[in-house]
Parts: sequence; structure tokens; C-alpha cells
Amino acid sequence: MEIRLQELSSKNWYECCQLEISEEQKEYIDTNAISIAQSKFEVTLKPYAIICDGAIVGFLMYNSVKEELDGYWIYRIMIDKKFQGKGIGKIASERMLFEMSKLPDVKKIVVGYHPDNLGAHNLYSKLGFIDNGDRFGKEMAVVKYINE
Repeated sequence: MEIRLQELSSKNWYECCQLEISEEQKEYIDTNAISIAQSKFEVTLKPYAIICDGAIVGFLMYNSVKEELDGYWIYRIMIDKKFQGKGIGKIASERMLFEMSKLPDVKKIVVGYHPDNLGAHNLYSKLGFIDNGDRFGKEMAVVKYINE
């Protein structure tokens, strides 16, 4: 299984918009179309298609400038419902974390998610994110420390 990230472009954005999450995840995550639109207005956001064996199977996006908690934030990681449960999200996330670790003065990478989203909780725990008790509205924010 070959997994890589591809910058969002005029050639792959529409296919990313057509990806779907499972029914139980819909209350936790906006559509990719909303994230893609957001990236056009917030130019520091970096959107990517997730490619597995040549097919677009997911979407992710992170911010290239520091935000709350003096960290770089992950805005989105999603895998199409037909490709979930195969380890693609974890590998794609590791690739994204590697890219984010190259950002200027990176010490923390942060991601927020709803506490009931067990899929997100399991993924971020496996990736080494720690819950320090930070909360933003309905979401908890977990932190991965880099180069410390």
C-alpha cells in the first residue's frame, strides 16, 4: 500500500469534495468542500489529498502559522468511508506530521476534536498526542510535542 500526500490543486479538489465519511462521523466533522473553501480565504491553511495506490481516498489540512497554545494546528484529517479501518489515516497523519515538523520553530502540533469522537481519539493517541485538559468550546485540544 503506497500512501502519499498531494497538494490540493485544480486537478484533485473536486474529487476530494466527493469523499464521504461514515454516518456516525457526520456530527463531528464538516464537509471537505467547507474546508477547501476555508483554505481559499485563510491562505495559511495547507490542504492535501491523501492518495493510496494512485486513488484519492482522503483529505487533510493544517495551518502553517502558529495559533492557540502556541502550536501549529491540524484542521482536518478524513478518510473516505470505503477506505476506513485500513491504517491509511494513521500513515497519512504520520506523513503530515513529518511535513509540519519542518515549519518554523515548531514545538507543538495541536488538534481539536469532539470528546465523543472515538476514532479521532484513538488515532491521535496512537500518534503520541497528549491531553493536557485544554478545551475550546465543544472540542478538546490535544498536543504532540516536537523536538523536545
